[in-house]
Amino acid sequence: MRNPLIRLQCGVNSYDWGKVGKTSAAAKFGAATASDFSIEEEKPYAELWMGTHPSLPSKDLETQQTLLELVDQTPGLLSLDIAERYENKLPFLFKVLSIGKALSIQAHPNKKLAEQLHSKDPKNYPDDNHKPEMTIAVTPFDGLCGFRPLAEIAHFLKTVPSFRELVGEEEAKNFEDTVKGKETSDKESDVEANKKALQSAFTKVMNTEKDALSSATSSLIESAKSEGSSFAGEGGPSNDGKELADLVVRLNDQFPGDIGLFVQFFLNYVKLEVGEAMFLKADDIHAYLSGDIIECMASSDNVVRAGFTPKFKDVSTLTTMLTYSYAPISEQKMNPTDYPYATFNAAAYSSNSSATLYNPPIPEFAVVRSALNRSGAKVTFRSIEGPSIILCTKGKGTISVGNKTEKLEEGYVFFVGATAEVVIESETGAEEDGEGLVLFKAFCEIEEEK
Repeated sequence: MRNPLIRLQCGVNSYDWGKVGKTSAAAKFGAATASDFSIEEEKPYAELWMGTHPSLPSKDLETQQTLLELVDQTPGLLSLDIAERYENKLPFLFKVLSIGKALSIQAHPNKKLAEQLHSKDPKNYPDDNHKPEMTIAVTPFDGLCGFRPLAEIAHFLKTVPSFRELVGEEEAKNFEDTVKGKETSDKESDVEANKKALQSAFTKVMNTEKDALSSATSSLIESAKSEGSSFAGEGGPSNDGKELADLVVRLNDQFPGDIGLFVQFFLNYVKLEVGEAMFLKADDIHAYLSGDIIECMASSDNVVRAGFTPKFKDVSTLTTMLTYSYAPISEQKMNPTDYPYATFNAAAYSSNSSATLYNPPIPEFAVVRSALNRSGAKVTFRSIEGPSIILCTKGKGTISVGNKTEKLEEGYVFFVGATAEVVIESETGAEEDGEGLVLFKAFCEIEEEK
């Protein structure tokens, strides 16, 4: 029987929002595994895909057989339980995103809506699966994620005249009167009324006429450039008005006159430092703005877009599908824990090596980030009843399953079959940031629902 450690060749997507040339981690990692892929310095590279999704399936580097074909032929690589539950496909799609400029204001449909959209419009909605996703920062990242607390939106309605103009006086007054004094109420009737008012105001803005948007944009940009640190008023959700003003100008430079310039007043502005993460449920609105990230999601390519994009926009679907849940940034971020199925040798322990688990509340996937901070540091991942994909993002070392040992370098990607014990050893010592060999392991294991 074949050893379940398989080095993968993974494809790279080029989209306009990607980072250019060798500044793109997605491109650098893709070049590490594909001999026929050379990085063009002026071309944007957006995504590295790792998985069985038919749009860009990974391949066995040695045989050039797709991973989808491999696991279909040998269901035991997934485990028989996972193969049965997920129809002989890897249940997750693992990605590296390199974001040079804003990518679309979007949400991913839940399972029921995904099936409806795929049946009605398979060209724009190629999957019938939901797409909850998790983001882990590889470099500093910023994005717009989830609706802000209602008091913050109300503040912007008072302090950003062009925003209030687009919402409209009647709609703005309705929002303010509805949420006043009930912004954080957990009473069901209050929450429902708040969501209804938020949906009404957001939908009004998303359906703004072109001329009205152009006029409001001119006013917004003028304010952002002239007001600096006093932009959007004192005592608002951001103590740094200049940061918000700079963001307005930056996004307008990327997408002049786009409705997204005003959507940002509805959404949380989130920053992630290296290793920080957030989880987005299906039907959660977001727009990533910059940075390199690891992303893991249910295996789907469904996206409902409505701004910051030249692609197909579906405003009516987006505005009706969202949950309109509102929460502070702290509720968007995840709280990782130590991964209990990793064992370190003495060199790893003495160098503060780590294995950190990011475990979202869904069954399809979890991710472990490991850092081995001294040459000779070693970690053993005990066997699990499910498949893994391992990506090295920094340093050098080796990866072993049974009697098979392979080199591990930046950009190398490996599939590991179910029940295999994996041993990884670093040949790299800690650098200035205190880390040496860094890798991410995405996996699925059937257990009680998370």
